[in-house]
Amino acid sequence: MCGITGIYAFNLVGAVNMINLAKATAAISARGPDNQGHFHDQTVGLGHRRLSIIDTSEQANQPMQDATGRYIIVYNGEIYNFRQLRQELEAAGCRFTSAADTEVLLQLFIREGQDCLVKLNGFFAFAVYDREEKQLFIARDRFGIKPLHYYLDQDKLIFASELKSVYAYGIDKALDYTTLYSYLQLNYVPAPRSMLQGIKKLLPGHYLTVANGRVETHQYYQIATKTSPFSGSFTQATARFRDLMEESVVDRLVADVPLGTFLSGGVDSTVVTAIAARHVEGLKTFSVGFRDEPFFDETNYAHKAAELLQTDHTVFKLTNNDLYRHVFAMLDYLDEPFADSSALAVYILSRETRKHVTVALSGDGADELFAGYNKHAALLTMQHGGLTATVAKTLWPLWKLLPKSRHNALTNKFRQLHRFAGAARMGPADRYWALAALGTAQHAQTLLAPSFDKVTESAWAALKEGHTQQLGANPGLTSYLLADLGLVLPNDMLTKVDLMSMAHGLEIRVPFLDHRVVEFAFGLPDEMKITGKIRKRVVQEAFRSWLPKEIYNRPKKGFEVPLLTWFRTEMRPLITNDLLADEFIHGQGIFSVPAVARLKKQLFSRNPGDVHAHIWALLVFQWWWKKYFLA
Repeated sequence: MCGITGIYAFNLVGAVNMINLAKATAAISARGPDNQGHFHDQTVGLGHRRLSIIDTSEQANQPMQDATGRYIIVYNGEIYNFRQLRQELEAAGCRFTSAADTEVLLQLFIREGQDCLVKLNGFFAFAVYDREEKQLFIARDRFGIKPLHYYLDQDKLIFASELKSVYAYGIDKALDYTTLYSYLQLNYVPAPRSMLQGIKKLLPGHYLTVANGRVETHQYYQIATKTSPFSGSFTQATARFRDLMEESVVDRLVADVPLGTFLSGGVDSTVVTAIAARHVEGLKTFSVGFRDEPFFDETNYAHKAAELLQTDHTVFKLTNNDLYRHVFAMLDYLDEPFADSSALAVYILSRETRKHVTVALSGDGADELFAGYNKHAALLTMQHGGLTATVAKTLWPLWKLLPKSRHNALTNKFRQLHRFAGAARMGPADRYWALAALGTAQHAQTLLAPSFDKVTESAWAALKEGHTQQLGANPGLTSYLLADLGLVLPNDMLTKVDLMSMAHGLEIRVPFLDHRVVEFAFGLPDEMKITGKIRKRVVQEAFRSWLPKEIYNRPKKGFEVPLLTWFRTEMRPLITNDLLADEFIHGQGIFSVPAVARLKKQLFSRNPGDVHAHIWALLVFQWWWKKYFLA
């Protein structure tokens, strides 16, 4: 796991930016604290920050060149089947000077070019430069586990693992207002866009080439073409799933540094831990608990799992004050607005876990593959209709009036019913978007300044259609899960995990996102994933005899930072006198002063509802904007 950056100059003007290569590499030092390396010629500059995981020797440092010096690679990720690939390459006459997967990847690319991508089992973002042909090749893994950003103008192409590295080249910054419009609804930025004009994210399963002054992107992986319908029984499905997960977890246990797992107490992380514990004696496991937020604290379930699986378990029990102490450090690490507040818990969990291990396995991805969210149950109910859907829609005016909040069971149920009833009235694309978002398009439009005319209807429609086009007129559950695979998973969940873990130089591996597991999941019929009472059915049943009975059949809570409390106490001056002050909003010219004032009034009222989530999105944006536009 590492950080990469680079520049391809189309002319002498672009080549001048090569002087920023060292600064751009240093900007991502948190991703790779173990080594820094550079390569450049008149056309291309490559930078690398290394987190040593496999072959920690100097021979595995990057940028890495082949024996001829023609090809140079910078690479971020892990290739889990690299030993098998190495054996095949050696049989074909290839000789290696290191034990690293980086060298295997380089030699495989030299021999097979873009076709090497379909042979890789792992997560990655990498770039290979051919000095002889002056060609640059950049690729991202199938599901977007590792990030890759790029900036393109008439003089140069810049790429990097994180946007802060792109900024370090001294590019001009201009806000992308269509992206802001989507951010105010989703609380994150959907690829391929970024918050700045001219910067894009290479989509999962895509590669980019630069040759003869042309830049082209191509898709090399699409889940729809890789999925075969599963025709066996449910018993056969659970057996197949166990085998696939066993292979996936074992593959991800390869490391030359200390390794452990995140153990939240939910089914997904417990499945990963249960498999890993069979192969690693005294497996180290980690969870985070919340002393002041018992509604969200699930460490008792993690304890039961750790006892049953006999792991070396560590709990980081946090108070609200502990959480608050890290808020501004987390905000300062963000190089693009990202307002999923649970990122703070991941940030602290990663920080503390890194003191014990360098690699951790997590259960991320299972909800998106096997229908684990409340919205999936809601979509299924809407699809089949019936009394529940009819009553919920009929009582929509009532749900609008009742108090709604995530912080206790009753008000959270009112919140869910209100969202369900509203979405049930919509068509498939709008329904999915409504359940994926925290705010509506109308809410976003209201927040923008009256003079705001920079979001065109066509640009917004194209962005939304790009994430909902597969739904059609009468989509099944699988279509909604495919939408999650393209929208929620890479842009929210995986972005959160990557940014928050790499801020502390911790590598997170995600066994559920082995491409063999994903392809199996999308071949299953709906009823093997979710029924009226059971979500992630095949996951739960496949490992039921392995796991504590207490973790089954309990409500999914997730986690929400106690923002409301902070906004009314410690962070109130930041809201009223600084980032959301009327004067600051007016001078900035992006948001509507009256609309933000209404949000602040509701925040400090007796019935704030869920307004704190919208306030948080604004604060995150304002912190970012102030740092990168006013500095």
